[in-house]
Amino acid sequence: MINDQAENLRKKLQTSSNQAKLSTRVITITSGKGGVGKSNFTLNFALALLDHQHKTAILDADLGLANIDVLMGVHTKYTLQDLLEHHLGIWDIIEKGPNGLSFIAGGSDLEYLMNHKYQNLAYLFDQFQLLNGHIHTLLVDTGAGISPESLKFMLSSDEVFLVTTPEPTAITDAYAIIKMLHSKENSKKVSLIINRATNEKEAQSTANRIRIVSKNFLDFDIDYLGFIYDDDHVSKAVKKQEPFYLSYPNSRASKSMQMIVDKYIQQKQPYEINGTKAFLEKMLTLFRR
Repeated sequence: MINDQAENLRKKLQTSSNQAKLSTRVITITSGKGGVGKSNFTLNFALALLDHQHKTAILDADLGLANIDVLMGVHTKYTLQDLLEHHLGIWDIIEKGPNGLSFIAGGSDLEYLMNHKYQNLAYLFDQFQLLNGHIHTLLVDTGAGISPESLKFMLSSDEVFLVTTPEPTAITDAYAIIKMLHSKENSKKVSLIINRATNEKEAQSTANRIRIVSKNFLDFDIDYLGFIYDDDHVSKAVKKQEPFYLSYPNSRASKSMQMIVDKYIQQKQPYEINGTKAFLEKMLTLFRR
C-alpha cells in the first residue's frame, strides 16, 4: 500500500513538473552551531535578491526555534502545519514581510505530521508545485547543527549554504556538517558564507581553512560565496526587529550582502536547477526511512 502511494506521488510530480514553465531553486541554509547569524543571513539575503527582481520565498523550517518572523517583527497567522492539517492552500499560508517578501512558517509539529500522516504528503506536494513559475528561489532556513530534520532538508535541496563565523568552535562545527553531508551525498553543492568577519582577509582565511581541510581529507570541493562584516548595525536592527539590509542600507553589512547576491546571481545564469520536483521526491524517500 505504501509503495503504491509513493509511486502515485512520483507520477503526479512528473506530470506537474512537465507543466511547469519555471522551476524553483531550493536552497537549504544551515550552520554547524547556533548563534552564528544563519536566520538573519537568510532574511537579508532574500531581501537583497528581491532588489534584483528575483522572486524569493523563505520556508522557516527550524521546527523548534523558528524566528524569521521575530526578526521581521511580523506575527504569523498560519503555518505549514495548517496546510497539512486543515488543507489550506499554499497561497493561504504564505505570509508577507518587508518589501512584500514571502515566507512560510513551518510549525513545530511538522516532523510528526510528515512521519505519521503519510497521506498529507500528496497534498503537500501538489501545493508546493504551485510555486513553480512564481518563485525563483525558495530558501529553507533549518535549525542549527546536525539533526535528522535538518539533514533531510539539506539532502533534498539543490544546494546548501553553510553559514559560519571565524570563531574556532564555529569552524569546527561547520566542518562537522560538511563531513556528514559528504558521507551521505558527496556530490552535494555546498557554498560557504563567513559571517561577522573583521575584514576580507579574515573571511578569506576562514573560508580557505575549511575548504582546504575538506579537499585534503574528504576530496570534497566547497565553494566560497562571500562574507558579511562584523557590523554594529546588525545588532541594532535585530533589537528593532527590522532587517539590517532595509534599516541600514549603507552599512558595511548591507554592502557585503549586496556583493554576495551579485555573485550568486552571476553564478546562476543560466539556471541549472532540479526544482521542487526533485526536492519533494527526495523528501518523500527520506521521510519514509
